[in-house]
Amino acid sequence: MFDIGFFELLIITVVGLVVLGPERLPGAIRSTMKSVRSVRDMASGFRQEIEQQFKIHELHENLKKAEQQNLENLSPELQKSVDELRDAAKSVQKPYSKE
Repeated sequence: MFDIGFFELLIITVVGLVVLGPERLPGAIRSTMKSVRSVRDMASGFRQEIEQQFKIHELHENLKKAEQQNLENLSPELQKSVDELRDAAKSVQKPYSKE
């Protein structure tokens, strides 16, 4: 991500020590690391959400193609998408079915 070497890190530490002092430097490092972690987690969640939306869009497009072919003589990719959607529909209906 960032190309920070040992020398740059040493300079940042020395400047931080001079500016903040030895009492406040550890707290500043902790709060900075906490902020970096929260930004990283937020970016990871955003990436996962975008990937999920792309998958949903792909399934939707495949379903449209399958409907245009009247769900007959489908390619393996389209058949797989239709099967995934059927399984998802069954799993959603399962808790509500009367057995």
